[in-house]
Amino acid sequence: MLIQNDSIQSEEMPEALLLDTVIESDAIVLKQGWKPDPMKSVWLGAIVPGLGQIYNRKYWKLPIVYGGFLGCAYAISWNNGMYTDYKNAYRDIIDNDPNTNSFMDILPEGYTIESLGGMSAYQNVLQTRMNTYRRYRDLSIFVTIGVYALTLIDAYVDAQLYDFDISPDLSLNVQPVIYKDEYNKHGAELMFTFRF
Repeated sequence: MLIQNDSIQSEEMPEALLLDTVIESDAIVLKQGWKPDPMKSVWLGAIVPGLGQIYNRKYWKLPIVYGGFLGCAYAISWNNGMYTDYKNAYRDIIDNDPNTNSFMDILPEGYTIESLGGMSAYQNVLQTRMNTYRRYRDLSIFVTIGVYALTLIDAYVDAQLYDFDISPDLSLNVQPVIYKDEYNKHGAELMFTFRF
């Protein structure tokens, strides 16, 4: 918004208005407050997770974002390690090579294969645990994708609602209204007015 210098003298302008003005040549330009662009915050968050929150100036959300990603990375790593161990043990127990015996390393301390029900029962246990940890690893990957999507959605919503008024001046007024319609019939209605 431009205001010409000769129409308003600087002595007449309130002090708060002077703080937000920049004088350019013969005109006074009123500066708008900074407002983040929602699409820019999404693109920044898509390139580097958490950058959308930084762009929106919501720095307190960074530990939550990176904590979520670190937790997901740990879950993927641990479940993948367990899956690999059980997969190798299962592969070694079903082959006929006596030199491959990694399944003995997974055996709980103090137990023998016979105490777990024999070789076929132990094979079933190894196969079940291998499938379980593969499912947990895959689920951890999907949760990571979900956390990534939530950070993008959060950056977009934060940018959209950056200047949303949350003052306590929100109110609801309810009042009856009596009217006469085009057929000269009287009626009454309840009118709700939201003020925000």
